[in-house]
Amino acid sequence: MAKQKGIIKLEGTIGEITFHKSKDGYIAKEKSSLSAERIATDPAFARTRENGAEFGRAGKAGKVLRNSLRSALQRARDSRMVGRLTGDMMRVVKADSTNGRGLRTVIDGDATLLRGFEFNGNAKLSTTLYAPYTSSINRTTGEVTITLQPFVPASMVAAPTGTTHFRLLAASSAVDFAGGVFTADLAESSLLPLDQAPTAALSLTMSLPAASTNPLFLAAGIEFFQEVNGTQYPLNNGSFNALSLVQVEVA
Repeated sequence: MAKQKGIIKLEGTIGEITFHKSKDGYIAKEKSSLSAERIATDPAFARTRENGAEFGRAGKAGKVLRNSLRSALQRARDSRMVGRLTGDMMRVVKADSTNGRGLRTVIDGDATLLRGFEFNGNAKLSTTLYAPYTSSINRTTGEVTITLQPFVPASMVAAPTGTTHFRLLAASSAVDFAGGVFTADLAESSLLPLDQAPTAALSLTMSLPAASTNPLFLAAGIEFFQEVNGTQYPLNNGSFNALSLVQVEVA
């Protein structure tokens, strides 16, 4: 695969070379001689079919998880988040020690490997919010909580230039990967000024189904605003907002 250079960019196929536009620019690559039928039936491609099946499951699971946290994801994500999450979901699938190759699933894998996943790779929660917090998931009652003691925003929040206010948020979900369904909840703080005055103690509480047998996810995040003439505007369309999976619980 090669990148196209020059003023004129091509898209389409010329001879055995295919030209197309990708996130990395205009690409040129040699046309493959393999047919879909051969890949689907030839024993030589058994490993390819197995990998494809598991990759498909990882992709579907990643989509369900993204949808379950959609309210928060709309505020904090990067352009490569989907691919990065699918890659981590593949790690979950490969941790399945029950099923054979090609049959491994997210359900029988290790979803806790997703803990620490950053939905915005350009703004990590660990380097944005320095105020200590605790998180808890009570599977029996379904109560999910993130708690912060009073802190000084100007010292404990690494805010981008132009920020006047910020907001903390938390999203939780119980995900049935087999059925492709979920239950979710969202909690957020009020808008807080980025100044030297200590905040009050903060508690973000959510509710999930009691005694759920599905994997439970908790994401924490922060978003930034700029006040102009009494109106709060999201800073740089949310490009500096952070959102991270801080807790994952499996039954």
